[in-house]
Amino acid sequence: MKKSELYKYVLDYFRGIHPEVTTELEFGSVFQLLVAVVLSAQCTDKRVNQVTPELFAHYPDARSMAEADEFEVYEYVKSVSYPNAKARHLVELARMIQNEYGGEVPHDFDSLLRLPGVGRKTANVMLAVAFGEAAMPVDTHVFRVSHRLGLVPRTADTPLKVEQQLVKHIPADDLAKAHHWLLLHGRYICTSRKAHCEKCEFKAVCPSSTCK
Repeated sequence: MKKSELYKYVLDYFRGIHPEVTTELEFGSVFQLLVAVVLSAQCTDKRVNQVTPELFAHYPDARSMAEADEFEVYEYVKSVSYPNAKARHLVELARMIQNEYGGEVPHDFDSLLRLPGVGRKTANVMLAVAFGEAAMPVDTHVFRVSHRLGLVPRTADTPLKVEQQLVKHIPADDLAKAHHWLLLHGRYICTSRKAHCEKCEFKAVCPSSTCK
């Protein structure tokens, strides 16, 4: 199967079963989404969703979190991975947002990257989910599934290279959704420890399938 045919096969399937799809993180504003995404690094969305209700009850916006002490924030996020660093980043990014952007999360990629604790993946998530732009965040699930399905070559050995390959082959209108499609497929079907190929609709075309 040609690369273009594989992409069409995969995208057509996802469009059919998940025409509307978004993040599983729970949030009530753009700022809260940013906080949740920062907390989700190397941590499950389920765990983050257990932490954020109490955190947001005390610090619902950039202004309130900017006035907090990182040790106070730590008490609410200590059950996530790397809580010390994340608590510090949350307070620092809230202060930057408040002081330099009038309390509003910036809308452009470069400004997002300036925020403490925000890397390329987080910035792309914000563009895709919060602002509805054509962006492809690459997390561990997207990275793994893209390789296993043969959507990207082995030489795409970094998240940036995977992102560039996916952006090249996926229509702009589908990019934001495709991130969630691949992520959810990796989270529930093509899992890290053992791919559940018997449940996968791509087993007939997947070069990594054990069910052929």
